[in-house]
Amino acid sequence: MFRRYFESSIEVPGPGVDALSEVAKESSVYLVIGVIEREGGTLYCTVLFFDPAGHLLGKHRKLMPTAMERLVWGMGDGSTLPVFDTGVGKLGAVICWENYMPMLRMAMYAKGIELYCAPTVDDRETWAPSMRHIAFEGRCFVLSAVQYLRRSDCPADYPAIQGDDPSTVLIRGGSLIVNPLGAVLAGPNFEGETILTADLDLNQIIEGKYDLDIAGHYARPDVFRLAVNERATPAVDSSCE
Repeated sequence: MFRRYFESSIEVPGPGVDALSEVAKESSVYLVIGVIEREGGTLYCTVLFFDPAGHLLGKHRKLMPTAMERLVWGMGDGSTLPVFDTGVGKLGAVICWENYMPMLRMAMYAKGIELYCAPTVDDRETWAPSMRHIAFEGRCFVLSAVQYLRRSDCPADYPAIQGDDPSTVLIRGGSLIVNPLGAVLAGPNFEGETILTADLDLNQIIEGKYDLDIAGHYARPDVFRLAVNERATPAVDSSCE
């Protein structure tokens, strides 16, 4: 299994990144996309960010692989927790069950995130309520892309526990878009591959933070404070004396 992931991985920068850059440029969109990133002999669950001109803005590596993911993925560090100030709003991403890390969410709120992207494979009923909570808590728009996967999308030798019928749905999706007051604007969609769209009014963020800004006037730093280490933590640091 690790070999298959390794063969599907890309280096950042590298040819795979160049191909995704062209997609963003040709479509003239901000592209936020999950990849299997390879650095040396280690793989990372990573999100890449591109602007409409195809420039790679940066990346976020998942901080904590979940459950059996720890057999495959390395852990990211605090050096890849970006929120980008773009032409469409302040853009960032939190991957899958990282969204259940309250301190990570707080760090993103403190950066002023407005477009909170949450890619995942979690297709359970609990996911949509979690996204609504995060949108309401952080007073931000949440855009969650949930994978949709059929047996036919996988290699023939993949031992799917659900069986080998090509039409069998392995991951049923559930993508959705939520506004800063927790209202669902689109989705959740469980019907197959789709593109969800919604008109986002960033003024709703300002209105929402009037009564709840948990990294601002609703915080109590005299009681609770969060320290975030955003330095890279390589195994070998040649700059140390």
